Order: sequence, then C-alpha cells, then structure tokens
Amino acid sequence: MTGTGTLTTPLAKVWTKADLLDFIGANMKGVRLIVVSNREPYSHRHTDSGIQCMQPASGLATALDPVMRACGGVWVAHGSGNADREVSDEHGRISVPPDDPAYTLRRVWLDKQLEDEYYYGLSNEGLWPLCHIAYHRPRFTQRNWDSYRRANRIFADAILEEAAGEPAFVFIQDYHFGLLPRMLKNDAPNLLVAQFWHIPWPNRETLRAFPWKEELLDGMLGNDLLGFHLRYHCANFLNAVEREVEAKVDRAHAEITRGGKSTMVRPFPISIDFEWHNDASQGPEVESAIPAWRQRIGVMPEFLGIGIDRLDYTKGIPERLRAFDLFFENNPEYRGRVGFAQVGVPSRMEIGDYQEINNEIDREASRLNEKWGSGDYQPLHFFRGEYSQTQLMALHRLSNFCMVTPLHDGMNLVAKEYVASCFDEDGVLILSSFAGAAQELTDALMVNPFSTDEMANAILHAVTMTPEERHRRMRRLRTAIAENTIYRWAAKILMTLLRMDSAESGDS
Repeated sequence: MTGTGTLTTPLAKVWTKADLLDFIGANMKGVRLIVVSNREPYSHRHTDSGIQCMQPASGLATALDPVMRACGGVWVAHGSGNADREVSDEHGRISVPPDDPAYTLRRVWLDKQLEDEYYYGLSNEGLWPLCHIAYHRPRFTQRNWDSYRRANRIFADAILEEAAGEPAFVFIQDYHFGLLPRMLKNDAPNLLVAQFWHIPWPNRETLRAFPWKEELLDGMLGNDLLGFHLRYHCANFLNAVEREVEAKVDRAHAEITRGGKSTMVRPFPISIDFEWHNDASQGPEVESAIPAWRQRIGVMPEFLGIGIDRLDYTKGIPERLRAFDLFFENNPEYRGRVGFAQVGVPSRMEIGDYQEINNEIDREASRLNEKWGSGDYQPLHFFRGEYSQTQLMALHRLSNFCMVTPLHDGMNLVAKEYVASCFDEDGVLILSSFAGAAQELTDALMVNPFSTDEMANAILHAVTMTPEERHRRMRRLRTAIAENTIYRWAAKILMTLLRMDSAESGDS
C-alpha cells in the first residue's frame, strides 16, 4: 500500500465531511478504496416519467454514501433496479451521485434464482434469524449455501477486476459476504481487506445450529480487520472461533491468528451525518412536507408518537401496538389525545415469515383502531410504503415522541436520525435496550420490547414529561450523536487499516 505511514488527524474531535476529506488527502494518497455491499447506493428504475435514479431512504447504503463521496473510489453492489443495465456501461459501471459524480458504482448482475437462494434464502432465512434474538427459526439448505458461495465468488471476481492487480483497501459490508474475504486474500494477498458485520453476532451455542460454521468462520478470518457494532459481538465472535476452528485467539488484543495470518476484531459503532440531518431538518423542503403529513393523519392529536421501520419481525412492531393498547387500558383519559403514526417500509416479501409479520401488523392495527377509535379520531395511522429522507424528517418534526423498539438490532440508525432532526431540542426517544444504539443514547427512555407494561409506561412517561426534562435529555442525545458521526466511524476504520498496513510494510 502507499499511505503516508504517519497519521496526521486525531480521533478525539468532532468529525465532519471536511475533516474526513482532509484526512484522506493527508494519509491515503495513492490508496484505492473499494466498498462492497449487496444493496446499491443508487438504483435506476423505469417510471411513468422515464428512468429515475433512486436512493434508499435509510440504512447501510445511506450511511456509507457520504463516506464514499468524501473518499471516491469504487462501490461494488448488486444491480437490482429494472433500468440499471440500460444506464451502466458494458462493465456495469456508472458514476454517482448523478447530480455531482464523486465515485464509481460497479454493478454485479445476479440471476433471479441465484438472488433467491443466496439473498432471500441463506442470508435472510438463515443468517438473519440466526443472528437476531427474535425467536424465529433459521432455515438452512445445501442449495442455498451453494448459491451463497457462488454469489460470493461472483462478487470476488468483480472486485479483483476493479483492483486490477494493484494494492487496494477492500471494505466489505455485512452478512451477505461471509466467504468473500478468504476468496479475495487467496487470489490477491496484496489487498488489505476489512469487513463490517452490521447485524449482531450470536453466542456460540446459537451458532452451533449453522451447518457450515467452520467454512463461514474461515471465510471471515480472511479479513485483516473485522468490525462489529458492539464489544459484546466481538467477544461472541472470539468465543465462536475458539470453539469451532483451529486458530490462536489472543483475547487481550482481540486478535485471531489462523494459517500464519492475523485478523483484528474491533467494535466500531456506526452513526450518521449529524450535521447534514440537523441542517436539512430545518430546511424549506422539510417545512413544505409537513402539511402533507397533517393531511394524511387528519385530526391531529395533542401528542403524536411515530415509528419508522422496515416491516421485519425483528423490529417489534406488533409488540409496540400491543403496548399502545395497554397504555389506553391503563390511561383511558388519553383516548383522543394520543395518536401514533407508524411507517412500515415493505421488505423481503418473498419470504413467508415477512408475509406473516405484515398480516400480524394489519390485524393489530385494525384491532387497536376498532377498540379505541371514535368519530374522527383514529389512534393509529399505518403508512405502508417507502418515503424520502425529506418526508421522514417532516414526520420527525411533527411528532412529540419516537418509538424505536426492536427485539434485537445491531445498531438502528432510525433512532439517531430522529434525534438529529430535533434541532429545537424537544421530543422524546423511547428506545429498546436490545438495540445497539442503546449503548450510546443513554438519555432515551429505555424499554424491554418484550415487556408490554414497560413500553406502555414509557409512552405515559413521554406524554407527561416536563419540558425541562425533555430538553435536558434531548440535548445529551444530540451531543452523543454529534460527537460520533459517520465520518468518525469511517476515520476509525481507515486509521486502523492504515496502521496495519504501516506495520506490515515495516515488517517486510
């Protein structure tokens, strides 16, 4: 690699996009960055008005896009938009963002069967429930595992083509690519490979259910650096390696050595671009989007709570709705005064468990409104669909409290986005203690999402909280996010990689 070898920017500061740009300019001259994810940061789709470029409203792709805008380089991802091929060149490449190109998107093409078996099958019917404590049984088949292996190979070939034999930092995202690191290192030892696993890592007893655990762990140990959100997940991974594969585990330094090569395991809690969210939430576009929400909701309650989630069984939406039922049972005087707007983004509807959770949410929503609605008042407004960042910020602005109550979550950026939108330092965050964000956002109202009573009591606390307490809590929440931005997250990972590269260069 060709970094400077001496890091010039300390981490003990508030990181902005400009800081990350300065850091890259000073420390990463000549270093090629290749990011890898299943979901692409921009997709192209046919609409009634022609081909449109679309960006996900939230999630991993949204979190990493500002980092790539700062770093440049190449992002390798599955081309899933129905117009993606038409706008890409013969190698699947296109410059993004479309309004101000800053990096290259390299699209990888997967046929429908391979996508079904690798993505919906092994990744989301297998690894996803295995890693989340949500009491859904994982499903494993040899066919899906073979497709997972084949999809990882297709991505490996695309990455190697982009690297073109030159040294590069390859930054792999998430659980879709457990075998990819080893494939890359076997074919191109000069690559420096890091992976961030965005979901929890299970304890070693749970991992025993995975039929190909040794191959998966060996694949992940191809990384030079492996990151998780929490130190607890790092410890679970070290325990799993110690039990399942032949390797030396150095717990004191959180380092694993297998076949003469070492893998460093570190916690890197991901975050958002706080400054952008804070500024955008006060902008005219968000202001002009607020009346549309008022119109959708109709009769505005005195207190409006909101939830914004993918329609996933890990997000705890039915449990949340049952908590509202109990809240009204215990506090009937708030009937007509408290309402809730739940945004549900459709997700993985090809999977039976996801169809089932959609049906359960519909049943709970209907029951809640039939039981507690009266006249023009409806306690629950359920909006199924995708909404832009601008629209979601407008809903943040309109609300009095936000419930982020997953049964288990690696981090959950919705909680941070809500807090960043509260520029007036008002609003209440009700947060599951099983979300990774709970480690940082300690001034939220913490709840056990499996306890209906705890959540019902938290709703009462949110609507009765004094202005002084609301402002005090929100100020602290905003400070925590402002100090740990997505740019600081990226800088920590890049600094760690640069130090590793420098150490290796010194050894050679």
